[in-house]
Amino acid sequence: MELANIERLVEKYLNAETSLQEEATLKNYFTEGNVAPHLQEYEYMFNYFAVSKDETFTKTIQLEPKKSKRRNLKWLSVVASVVLLFSVFIGNNQYKKHQAEKQFAQVSNALKMLSNNLQKGEQAVATLYTYENTVNKILK
Repeated sequence: MELANIERLVEKYLNAETSLQEEATLKNYFTEGNVAPHLQEYEYMFNYFAVSKDETFTKTIQLEPKKSKRRNLKWLSVVASVVLLFSVFIGNNQYKKHQAEKQFAQVSNALKMLSNNLQKGEQAVATLYTYENTVNKILK
């Protein structure tokens, strides 16, 4: 019965559904040494947790003074503002160039339409001249 209970607890542990008491039961089972063969892989994990719990870090950590970080932040803010100004300048020039190209395309379209309409009018006037010449020949 205990093995079935342990297998159920392992399944719950892998799904992160165990309580602290259930985890303590699992820890006790896997650290005692009488582990079922099909659960051997979990024994290494629980033994590692027990050993690593007792480890401590003994070296001292050297921290840099805050002045150097502030100075770096000042330079970083200066560089960021220069980059921002540069990108705004470039972006503005690109926007103006795009607007000029767009206006040029609109003017070109309008001039093409005007040219087509003038050609239609020219053809109509040429037809009128043909009729006028024919009428003048008949009247003479």
